[in-house]
Amino acid sequence: MADLLNAQDIKSWLKKLPNWDHDKKHIERAFEFDDFSQAIEFVNGVAEIAEEDDHHPEIDIRYSKVTLRLSTHSEGGLTDLDFEVAEKIDTLVDE
Repeated sequence: MADLLNAQDIKSWLKKLPNWDHDKKHIERAFEFDDFSQAIEFVNGVAEIAEEDDHHPEIDIRYSKVTLRLSTHSEGGLTDLDFEVAEKIDTLVDE
């Protein structure tokens, strides 16, 4: 089992992942793509990461916009695993 992060730990992680927003018990990020095909290609990459880490984000697809939400539901909040998966997801996009 993973340990819940305290406020300072969350703040430290968010400094490393400035594109992610923190909202109570989850982190969230929206990604914009040129079209639906690119959005789905990205989601497929997210799915591979999620399967490898056995940690699955909530995914909302709206044509070319994909919003991801990460939380460790079994622990009732955020753990290092949420941020580790977010870090891997960020490598899928060129910024």
